Order: sequence, then structure tokens, then C-alpha cells
Amino acid sequence: METTHIAAAFDRDLEAIQAMIMKMGGLVETAILDAARALETRDEELADKVRANDRLIDALDQQVTEEAARVIALRAPTASDLRTVLSVMKISSSLERVGDYAKNLAKRSTVLSQMSPVEGASGAIRRMAKEVELMLKDALDSYIQRDVELAQDVRQRDHDVDQMYNALFREFLTHMMEDPRNITACMHLHFIAKNIERMGDHATTIAEQVIYLVTGKLPEDVRPKADKTSLTGEGEF
Repeated sequence: METTHIAAAFDRDLEAIQAMIMKMGGLVETAILDAARALETRDEELADKVRANDRLIDALDQQVTEEAARVIALRAPTASDLRTVLSVMKISSSLERVGDYAKNLAKRSTVLSQMSPVEGASGAIRRMAKEVELMLKDALDSYIQRDVELAQDVRQRDHDVDQMYNALFREFLTHMMEDPRNITACMHLHFIAKNIERMGDHATTIAEQVIYLVTGKLPEDVRPKADKTSLTGEGEF
């Protein structure tokens, strides 16, 4: 009877943590799309909103970590249940990183709004961001549904995002060579594109955690990567 009670308590705790994860995921998805829209429309107010809302994402990540640690300490979960809790913590960490990248995108959008636009760049960035947002949505859906097939699909789509990034990288180089006045704007745009590519990596990491959660093993095949550039662009100026 006591074992049943502990199991029920664990399930309730896990449901509460999963609710936090989904709330966090919704905030991150919105941040990605809003940051890309702020860039395209030169909406500094929207960019500021993305930056401000990152605090909510950080707070949820901290809450998930604390609750997961409490569950491990109080419930002493079995091996499979412990795997679930650890996966949740890793998913939360990935979402927090994507939120940081969206915040950085918004910061650069504010800077770029003061510069002459680079033709076609903001629309291409928005399309890339939308693709990553859909990957993230599907990765979280695969977690809730424990859907390995959907998680595998997310992994494969990361290759498409890498290809989009490579195309943008070449385009920005062309703009810089054609007109040196484009260099500063194109450098900012490159960092934005690279950050979005990194968002795709984190969406893929979430999908891989789902595969691990369901099967007990991480994917053995190497994730298909198509990023051929040497610039990383993860940090900030």
C-alpha cells in the first residue's frame, strides 16, 4: 500500500514538473517567433519584450531543477523513474539555452534597426526561425506522447536547418564583399543565423532525450550535421 502511495505521489510530482516544461516550451517558442518578427519589422518594443520575458524562462528552469531535485531526494525513484526525472532536467536546460539565443537575437535586432537593411536577410532569418520553432514544438510533443518516431523526425530535420544556415552564411559573405558598408550588419546577421542554428541543435537534443527516455538508449548513429562553416558565433559582442 505504501509503495502504491509513493508511486502516486511521484506521478503527481512529475505531472507538475511536466506542466512547467510545457509552459516553458510555450514561452520559448513565442520568443523565437517574436525575436525573428522584431528583426523583420524593426520593432524595438517587441525586441525589448523578448529580452524581458527571458527572465520568466530562466525562473521556470530554476523551478524545474529545484522540483526535480526535491523529487529525487524525497521519492527515491526507481531506475526508470529516475531516467524520467533526469531527462526532464536536461530538456529544461535545453529550453533555457534556446531562450538565451532568442534574447540575443532580440538584442541584435535592436542594433540592426539602426542600420540600413540587408536585402532579403530578415525574411530568410524569419523562415529559418520558424523551422526551428516547429522542430522545438514537435520535440516537446514527442516528449509528451513518448513518440520515438516523431523525435527521430526532428533529428533528421536539423540537417535542413544547417543547410539554411550555410546558405545564409554564403549570402552574407557575398554582401560583405560587394559592399564593405554591409560588413557590420552582415556580421550581426551571421551571429543571429548561427544562434538559430544552435537553437536547432538544442531542439534535436530534446528529441534525443525522448528517445533515451523511451528506449533507455541514446541514438547510436551520429546526428547528421551540415554546418560547414568555421565561425561559431555563439557569444555576444
